[in-house]
Amino acid sequence: MLRPALSPSAPNPCAPAPPVLTRAALLVLCACVLVAQAMVAAVNLLIPQLAASALRPSPGQLLWAVDAYVIVFAALLIPAGALGDRYGRKGALLAGLALFAAGGAVSALARDPAVLIAGRGLCGAGAALIMPATMSVLVHLSPPERRGQALATWTLSAGLGGLAGNVGGGLAGEFLTWRALFWAVVPLGAVLAVAVARTVPRTPSRPDAAVDPAGAVLLAGALLAVVYGIIEGPAYGWTSARVLAAFGAGAGLLATFTGHALRTARPLLDPRIFASRKLRAGTLGIGSAFFGLFALFFVNAQYLQYAKGFSPALTGAAIVPLTVGMALVPRFGARLQEHTGPRLPVGAGLGLIAAGLLLVSTADAGTPYAVYALYLLVLSVGTGLCAPSLTLTVVAELPAHQAGLGSGLNTAAREIGAALGVAVVGTVLASRFHGDPTDPAQADAFTDAMGSALRAVALVLLLASAAVVAGYRGSGRGRGGPPRSP
Repeated sequence: MLRPALSPSAPNPCAPAPPVLTRAALLVLCACVLVAQAMVAAVNLLIPQLAASALRPSPGQLLWAVDAYVIVFAALLIPAGALGDRYGRKGALLAGLALFAAGGAVSALARDPAVLIAGRGLCGAGAALIMPATMSVLVHLSPPERRGQALATWTLSAGLGGLAGNVGGGLAGEFLTWRALFWAVVPLGAVLAVAVARTVPRTPSRPDAAVDPAGAVLLAGALLAVVYGIIEGPAYGWTSARVLAAFGAGAGLLATFTGHALRTARPLLDPRIFASRKLRAGTLGIGSAFFGLFALFFVNAQYLQYAKGFSPALTGAAIVPLTVGMALVPRFGARLQEHTGPRLPVGAGLGLIAAGLLLVSTADAGTPYAVYALYLLVLSVGTGLCAPSLTLTVVAELPAHQAGLGSGLNTAAREIGAALGVAVVGTVLASRFHGDPTDPAQADAFTDAMGSALRAVALVLLLASAAVVAGYRGSGRGRGGPPRSP
């Protein structure tokens, strides 16, 4: 007797069970996120040691040593997410860990600033593969009702990476050398790669996912040109031919990328997705939050060491209050969004970040650390309040099959904001302070310049926040649901 054929909609009892997100896999993915994000912050604690090292970097080279990781990271995130979608997220994650370890080795072996900058850029390329791959795996392995919790865990890991980077960088600066920090990346990357290979299942790849090499080159070139102009502006003058050419090249490359994306059948990033007002608001909001946060990271270590006389290890521990709100407030922020919609937690959170920057801008050598810690706590609460709503907005406005693009766009917005925050605060600080920050007699001049730089960042953040809140107009209760279906 012939067996009845299975209908297309009926489950096939012989088909393998879909992979699930185990606790071990979740912990390994979060550890990858934490390490990649930690290296963004760790080098900030080593700025004084790098400045006094045998490399003798100029102020511009010092900024590039900090920003090279973030710029390459941000520039490659979207194409890296597309590569993971097309060829497999697990493979992209393993390749990212290999590049990350290789970049650490190059940085540790550097004998001049150019090699250090190149090694930092290679680490950034590895992180660009790691971050979207981890988020994409979480989105694919988590059922819809658990997806929000998984994304919250991913966001928490990224926030804790800032703490780990500050503590690790501080300990390296106090008891070891800056080279030791970069050498530590090599075995850490190897251990994580073994753990990923053993615990993280493969997720379905999409051979039709767009990679678009031309679009990736145009987008990366636009970002590099704009940030180069910002960093070199104080040294050469904002109206110099070099700086104006950099800004012009950035604008031209971005326009060319937009035209290319609109013409090609399978663009890397279709500009038409930004027809969604909420997607525009969420992307701008994420970038704005990290613009303010990393501007603070850049000056925090210098303030605590130069003005307060803290050791590197104590400096790393002194930023712990900044992580308290990031760890405890996101759950409250998510519940607030469920009751009121995203507009209130996003607006209040960005406003608190700007308020925290303005409070820190008033600090000087005589400010008690307890008061400074309260200022950090205000900024931390603002970040924890707005981060879940902003992240969910970007993910929810794209269909689930574009998880790589969504995670790349989300993380790219974070890292572009971080890169610009470091560039802006660093260049304003350099333009207003020309002395020796290690000289105690110049501590007041340094803190005055730091205050001016942070106030400039806060003003930009407040203007951007107004645009973000306006973009959430009409986003009431229940508007931040699960990602759209294809």
